Amino acid sequence: MTEIQITRADLSDRDFIRSVSERTWPSTYGHIISQAQIDFMLDWMYSDDSLEKQMNTGCEFYIASSKKENGEWEAVGFCSVSPEDEQDKSTATLENSKAHKLNKLYVLPSAQGTGAGKALLNKAIEVAKAAGSSSLFLQVNKLNNAYTFYLKKGFIKERDFKFDIGNGFYMDDYVMRLNF
Repeated sequence: MTEIQITRADLSDRDFIRSVSERTWPSTYGHIISQAQIDFMLDWMYSDDSLEKQMNTGCEFYIASSKKENGEWEAVGFCSVSPEDEQDKSTATLENSKAHKLNKLYVLPSAQGTGAGKALLNKAIEVAKAAGSSSLFLQVNKLNNAYTFYLKKGFIKERDFKFDIGNGFYMDDYVMRLNF
């Protein structure tokens, strides 16, 4: 197994985060949504302004790096996690407990299967537990192969969720949850 290290990201990591998204989305979503929707969503979620706003309003980003044969570390993926007030969020159930949301988790195709995704997910769980949350939830496109990854990690499918994101585009997802 590849040695993986997880570090907290900051504003100086925006280019890397955007780069991973731009390199993973075509293979992840190209068979699910149009290129126009991919472009719209990448701009919406990964512009400098959007990433800065996310980082300044409670989203914590983490970067996974793997150790190369020469001993150097290479950044290969990222995740973001944030506390969520479930009573006010349409993406969650009406439970009266504290929860965190895994907003994003992407690993470069060349690093998939190395344990980087698992390490990022474990970090998100660690952050949620440390903050006193009783669960971690996420949205995943119904046709995304990551759905199976989350099932294997103990998440349960709570419900379907179709969300209008504008410009005539929708996110057609499952809401999944891991209770602690």
